Amino acid sequence: MKARVYWVAFSTILIKEVRRFTRIWAQTLLPPAITMSLYFVIFGNLIGSRIGPMGGFDYMQFIMPGLIMMSVITNSYANVVSSFFSSKFQRSIEEILVSPVPGWVILSGYVLGGVTRGLMVGFLVTLLALFFTRLQVHHLGVTLVVVVLTAVLFAIGGFINALFARKFDDIAIVPTFVLTPLTYLGGVFYSIHLLPPFWQGVSLFNPILYMVNTFRYGILGVSDINHWAALSTIMVFIVVLFLLAWWLLEKGRGIRQ
Repeated sequence: MKARVYWVAFSTILIKEVRRFTRIWAQTLLPPAITMSLYFVIFGNLIGSRIGPMGGFDYMQFIMPGLIMMSVITNSYANVVSSFFSSKFQRSIEEILVSPVPGWVILSGYVLGGVTRGLMVGFLVTLLALFFTRLQVHHLGVTLVVVVLTAVLFAIGGFINALFARKFDDIAIVPTFVLTPLTYLGGVFYSIHLLPPFWQGVSLFNPILYMVNTFRYGILGVSDINHWAALSTIMVFIVVLFLLAWWLLEKGRGIRQ
């Protein structure tokens, strides 16, 4: 009986989340696709022709996995942080919290909603990439696993951000001052082998570097880091952040104050 109740609660939250961003697809799905197209045109065609090959591939091919992953990261994060904070701001989340449903079910519904949006945007960007360069996936399993795990990780991160946020301005702090710098410095547009030894070592502390390079390995077959170590690290982060988000939700952090 409990399993059925939990499933109904989970599926209801998930359906609500998916309908939320698909109903306004012109604001949630189209802009990131257009933005990534501009990246392909400016960095791939215009600047890439001057840079030349990188990592044994033309520059357009090299940056393609990074741009796809960047779109997945930003959209899976943005969907959860904006949706959950809106529910908290409107006090509608209180109706869910008083229901006989554990916090992990509520958290899972919001997270999977963010994952769905992230993967949908990533798929659209992948289709657009086909107009600019060839796509030849070398390791399909690694590609699918790392993109899903990355979407899950940043969806959980968006949930935690929403819990701590007290006003709408707070939900923009992490994307602006944390996600954007880490993404641009995470090997999306370059190989870390181009950096001096000191900065190569510093780059290894950037978690997005591991996600981008593992995804690049899945598509192109090349990577600056060990992809198995990267996948293990991502899974550890998912478990830790999920347990943290669940604990914060059960404690009512940022909700019952």
